[in-house]
Amino acid sequence: MKSGIRAALCFGFLACGALGSRVLAQDHISKPEEVEWTWEVHPAHVNPKVPNVLLVGDSITRNYYPEVQKELANEANVYLFVASTSVGDPRLPRELAAFAAMEAVSFRVVHFNNGMHGWTYSEQEYQAAFPAYLRALHKLAPKASFIWASITPVKEDEQPGPTNARIDARNKIAVSFMSRPAIPLDDQHELMAHHADQYEDHVHFNPAGSAIQGRQVTEFIRSELAKK
Repeated sequence: MKSGIRAALCFGFLACGALGSRVLAQDHISKPEEVEWTWEVHPAHVNPKVPNVLLVGDSITRNYYPEVQKELANEANVYLFVASTSVGDPRLPRELAAFAAMEAVSFRVVHFNNGMHGWTYSEQEYQAAFPAYLRALHKLAPKASFIWASITPVKEDEQPGPTNARIDARNKIAVSFMSRPAIPLDDQHELMAHHADQYEDHVHFNPAGSAIQGRQVTEFIRSELAKK
């Protein structure tokens, strides 16, 4: 596709094989949503003189990506991998591995998030699968600094679907893994809790809200780039 955008909409996934873990092994299959998708962006013009940065997440991340790309235009090549695949789904590590093989670049910083999809996975399953998610990210970018972005609040709870209570639970689970090793927290949840007037629907933020998010993401990435 033009401008280096590679996107795929995927429907009706069959259940995948179990992960090699004895924890909740019977549940380690894909539990697809009605529509499954991935969206990947490769910079149109890669500058070999600046570092590569990767944003990983979902449609929330996709919406603030343009602001980050604009802010870091002369400082980094900004890549994007976003998907509806949740932590707990065995497809996610494979999708990240496929992305790494396709791009074949070294990333200096990875800013990542996951948790707004996969509501058929319990928080127990989310917690059990989180280490595998971190391993997949470190394999994708073994020399990178990592930044975790907390899951943003929703305007209204949805049943079945995202609720603020479950988002709080997932954020707590994720943070529990960020000290091994120390990974900075970009608290997007706290940020957007102060911008409840910026929703465009029950989940996503309007362009102004996404720009607010993107500017904070940029601050965190710049801080990590400065350490190198």
